[in-house]
Amino acid sequence: MGDDAPVLEMTGIRKVFPGVVALDGVDLRLMPGEVHALMGENGAGKSTLIKVLTGVYDIDGGEIRLDGRPVRFSGPLPAQQAGISTVYQEVNLCANLSVAENILLGREPRQFGKIRWSQTRRRARELLERLDLDLDVSAPLSSYSLAIQQMVAIARSLSNTDIDAKVLILDEPTSSLDASEVAQLFAVMRRLKAEGVAIVFVSHFLDQVYEIADRMTVLRNGRLVGEYRTAELPQMELVSKMIGKDLATLEDLEQQPREATARIERGEPLVQAEDLGRKGGIEPFGLRIHSGEIVGLAGLLGSGRTELARLLFGADRADEGRLKVDGKPVTLRTPRAAMNRGIAFSSENRRTEGIVGDLSVRDNIILALQASRGWMRPVSRRRADELVDKYVKALQIRPADPDRRVRDLSGGNQQKVLLARWLITEPRLFIVDEPTRGIDVGAKAEIQRLVAELADGGMAVLFVSAELEEVLRLSHKIEILRDRRLVEELENTDAVDADRIMQTIAGGTVADTEGKAAS
Repeated sequence: MGDDAPVLEMTGIRKVFPGVVALDGVDLRLMPGEVHALMGENGAGKSTLIKVLTGVYDIDGGEIRLDGRPVRFSGPLPAQQAGISTVYQEVNLCANLSVAENILLGREPRQFGKIRWSQTRRRARELLERLDLDLDVSAPLSSYSLAIQQMVAIARSLSNTDIDAKVLILDEPTSSLDASEVAQLFAVMRRLKAEGVAIVFVSHFLDQVYEIADRMTVLRNGRLVGEYRTAELPQMELVSKMIGKDLATLEDLEQQPREATARIERGEPLVQAEDLGRKGGIEPFGLRIHSGEIVGLAGLLGSGRTELARLLFGADRADEGRLKVDGKPVTLRTPRAAMNRGIAFSSENRRTEGIVGDLSVRDNIILALQASRGWMRPVSRRRADELVDKYVKALQIRPADPDRRVRDLSGGNQQKVLLARWLITEPRLFIVDEPTRGIDVGAKAEIQRLVAELADGGMAVLFVSAELEEVLRLSHKIEILRDRRLVEELENTDAVDADRIMQTIAGGTVADTEGKAAS
């Protein structure tokens, strides 16, 4: 790192939305010439803190100082003019325009109101050379890989001719990159770091954080947990700080009775993945799921849990490996093809990928069944009423009014509506992604009990959850993911506990991670 004086200081930052304290007394210090990781689980406050810094949100308390002077930005443009730029996870560029146009869009050199194209291309090449990149700047951006597009976005963020970049914020820049592309990006980051730029690196990939970051700030539930030198904080301790449970507590956790995890007889797998993978999504993996079995997926946010689930449902298409159902190879090009094979998928994002808020409970429940039949074969109103009444009673959906708009129901009851939607199709494999997130304790217990009952009835269940205790309580076996790789499979015996899973998530045993820190 460079100077001892911070280039940026955020102290006591507070941000309140109606009914929610998003940030409560958060501090962040950035030194020139460092990579600083901003760590925390979903909802920890990372995105809000970035938006406060860059002027997207006003702050309700605290202070921001740039080069020792108090600042408040009215929006991203004033922040960029002051030397603070952000490159978001989704590359926000125009693929149909040239590389040069993307880098200097809106800031092209002009004379008499006309763009000077030769000067524009020369300036774009200069900015790319700063990143050690040699590209044809007149070529369309779409002709280059996603990794190169990320580099172009970084070059654009450095293209302000009035002031040198002081702070560069990279928000999940490696989420869709493969290993070689990540290495290329890290080379660029190290080059900028050597020039004195302070880089904020937001990522859920722990191995990448430990490879590139000098220091890190950890947030949890909108509050500051602490600031640490990366080399002095073992990965296992980082995970426990992000989740909010210390190691001693985790070791002593008492597991609730696992009635769902009585040993089952395993014959031919219902669904089997063999080296199935998708570039930019998840590394090739092998997986077997048997009828009557609950397979739990464990891992931090961004570890690849949802990507794996979407691949098995045909929501994303695999570009390598193969999938078998009942021992026969199948190709799932669409979710409907998966449904025809008896596979159902309840998404973790029930508001944007699940419920249709303006429709009734009845219409939401019948939606998947109608889609599987096709719109030329409508489900009769009488049959729909019979099925909806059955599942409203079975899942105890409240209020028990099928004509009520689903948006008016509580989160727990909305989740039950989604489960009913898929159960009505009588699936053989039910993939449930975070079915208990954001719902009250009572509804959570009911859904957990339902999952166990479905398995007891012979249904295969792929159960995705960020709550380790929940995965342990329900699963027959546990698949652990890290950095979009399936790294270990564990039979859920009494010898397996949350600490054992966390060690794998963090990349090894406690001793392993302490050894890494010491080295």
